[in-house]
Amino acid sequence: MRRIIICVVSIFFCAAAFAQQAVTNSGNLQIYSGASITGFGNFTNNSSAVLVNNGSLYVKGNITNDQSSMSAGTGTLYLNGSSAQSLGGAQAFKTYNLETNNSSGITLNINLSVSGAHTFTAGLVTTSATPNYLIYESGSSHSGSADSRHVNGWVKKTGSSNFTFPAGDATYLRSIAISSLSASSEFNCRYYTPTTNTNNLSSPIVKVKANEYWQLNQVSGGTAQVTLNWDHSKVAMDNVLLADILASLYTGGLWTDGGGSASGNVTTTGTITSGATGTFGPFTLGYKSFPVPLKLLSFSAVRRSGISYLNWVTDNEYNVDRFEVQRSYDGSNFSVLGNVSARNSGTRESYNYEDPSPLRGIAYYRIRSVDVDGRFSYSRIAAVSEYDDLTGSFVVLNPAHDGITILNRSGKSGVYDYKVYSPAGQLIISGKVNMENNGGAWLPLPASIAAGIYTLDIQNAETRFRQQILIEK
Repeated sequence: MRRIIICVVSIFFCAAAFAQQAVTNSGNLQIYSGASITGFGNFTNNSSAVLVNNGSLYVKGNITNDQSSMSAGTGTLYLNGSSAQSLGGAQAFKTYNLETNNSSGITLNINLSVSGAHTFTAGLVTTSATPNYLIYESGSSHSGSADSRHVNGWVKKTGSSNFTFPAGDATYLRSIAISSLSASSEFNCRYYTPTTNTNNLSSPIVKVKANEYWQLNQVSGGTAQVTLNWDHSKVAMDNVLLADILASLYTGGLWTDGGGSASGNVTTTGTITSGATGTFGPFTLGYKSFPVPLKLLSFSAVRRSGISYLNWVTDNEYNVDRFEVQRSYDGSNFSVLGNVSARNSGTRESYNYEDPSPLRGIAYYRIRSVDVDGRFSYSRIAAVSEYDDLTGSFVVLNPAHDGITILNRSGKSGVYDYKVYSPAGQLIISGKVNMENNGGAWLPLPASIAAGIYTLDIQNAETRFRQQILIEK
């Protein structure tokens, strides 16, 4: 292996190193502007040492720093290992510029201070639970943060300029921002899931976003505004009115109104900026109205080969406990057939259930979605019968309201006679309808017709179809 000698006589430092092997600085190491050192694996900076980086320092291994009062210099520290790296020791490590480029991740067991620009190129920066911080000094900045490269842990910011904390968890970047600072300040920030104390609410807030919050602590300084955001594709957003969203701060044992006017779309992304505040702590989104627990986009039932096949599609599931599948033979009194667990992905989901029981005439199905807090809502009612299984000539949408919708699946076009009978067998309406194959028709119902179960009869010289329908008013 080729031996590399690094010797800077003018500053009384001389160290021997092997390429990408452990290097210990016990003297005075200065990297001048335009110069670079690229051969370091693990790097130890002793308590008696002096390190000044005005050029480029590349470290592929771990850093141990015991030098107190380190100078940030004017150069760049590159953490570009191919296996996980860590920073440890007894003292904070300071650099002017920083590039983190390690897809395996970097762990801070000491503070890492940046005075210039930090570039996220690859990998997460994770801070220890002590806590230790990635510190952005006054005037510093960062760029390149994303889901795969941000700080999973604590971030500290000093100064009076606007700043976005590149915070998140092991999966997503979930930033929070401060602006309009009234004085030079020091803030510590970390992102958490789920939200704590969600039942401790102060009017006008009736609910808070339960699946994420930011801990934003102020060490010193004046007032500031706080900008929160949501991203439904990452962390499910509640289905609330945009105008009912507030910034919310946990203080005095309650989630309180932090003000603001939200912009965006609750089904995708959006932001809200609080009013100026001098009180800081946990922040999340608060709501002035209760979220709609679930969007049930569709529900259908068909009878094939003695089995009722049920399908329903949802969106915006959050805190849904289960779906109860219910059946009735009179369209009014329902019993529970079974339960399907909710997935709560926050994205569109499709569910299925099969009922192989023999039917006693027409069967009515519905879905009852139940939240973890006991709230519930119902789907529309879908009706099937064994007769549907035998004919398959037509599809009738159940229930009906002002009219009956019929889809022709008989394979033949033509003019059909139709009749609607009451539960007592009385003829209510009759007429003729011309339907194309794979076409449809709408049969208007009298305004005076009462809600209940009726029988629809459709026939011509070749086809006859009869089905019970539920008419709702």
